[in-house]
Amino acid sequence: MVSLSRVDVTAAAAEVIDQLRKQHGELMFHQSGGCCDGSSPMCFAEGDFQIGSTDVLLGQVHGCDFWMAEDQFEYWKHTHLTVDVTPGRGASFSLEIPLGIRFIIRSRLLEMDQLEQLPAVHVGPLP
Repeated sequence: MVSLSRVDVTAAAAEVIDQLRKQHGELMFHQSGGCCDGSSPMCFAEGDFQIGSTDVLLGQVHGCDFWMAEDQFEYWKHTHLTVDVTPGRGASFSLEIPLGIRFIIRSRLLEMDQLEQLPAVHVGPLP
């Protein structure tokens, strides 16, 4: 059985990730659904955002761990997420903000047979 990913990245977003990685080192994403930019994915230098005991690791995008708050994951667990970029300045602490762009999520619902192929998620900080 082939495994699907829960999260992916567009070519445009991958280029921005490469640019940010050169400047900040290894990166990570977190999507909370809380304050600031709401449910926009936020990009941080790896370790600059404290992963909580209930954060869910959905997978990786372009070599970066992609985390989501557990309560937010309950709403999104039936979707495939794609990280993209759009012009405009977000109101968050995400690293791309000074570039005049921001990361956004594009989502699509998964079919029932696709849900069965999704990998398990990891909850809490990595050892």
